[in-house]
Amino acid sequence: MAKPLRVIGIAGASGAGKTKFARQLHQRLFGTLAPNDVALLHEDNYYRDQSDLSMAERLLTNYDHPAALEHDLLARHVAELRAGRAVQIPQYDYAHHTRSQETHRFEPARVLIVEGILVLHDQMLRSLFDVKVFVDVPLDICLIRRLNRDIHERGRSVESILDQYEMTVRPMYYQFIEPTKLHADIIVPRGGENEQAVDVVGRYLIHELEGDHTTPAI
Repeated sequence: MAKPLRVIGIAGASGAGKTKFARQLHQRLFGTLAPNDVALLHEDNYYRDQSDLSMAERLLTNYDHPAALEHDLLARHVAELRAGRAVQIPQYDYAHHTRSQETHRFEPARVLIVEGILVLHDQMLRSLFDVKVFVDVPLDICLIRRLNRDIHERGRSVESILDQYEMTVRPMYYQFIEPTKLHADIIVPRGGENEQAVDVVGRYLIHELEGDHTTPAI
């Protein structure tokens, strides 16, 4: 298969709506391109293996720090996908706070969407993106969304979520995530709720893939 013609990086705070924006964009493109022409890759799959640590030690990991993620592996995989080669991506086990022993075969596509809190932090990874997007949502809204997600999808208590938010999530946002806004080509307020932004980015990509280099209508 030919290499992807466009690779899109989508970053922003935890709970900002990156994943929803990425999925909405995927659906927007899916309606125009062939089913195998669009692929979505999640940074969360690249949390480091912690099988050598006890569960107590794993619970102390700062998951919002760049060191918790294996960005060099993610960058290699994106480079391989750009070259038209499939990769075996890791799977993360949230219940045990480490990688699963299983991997998943991931095929290249004409459009590759990569989303995660820190995908614009790593220079090597950032250099592989043709379009860089930062989803910009107030932190109080992000916290509400994170509470709803972690309680209902991950079975966590309100107390544990708020403790983690105060100790790592909020300070890491200001130290590592918000500064990557400076690298963004497009800043999107409201995340996946911003249908107009999804439409604009989607039409730009379709316009680029179709090879029409006149200015697309917005």
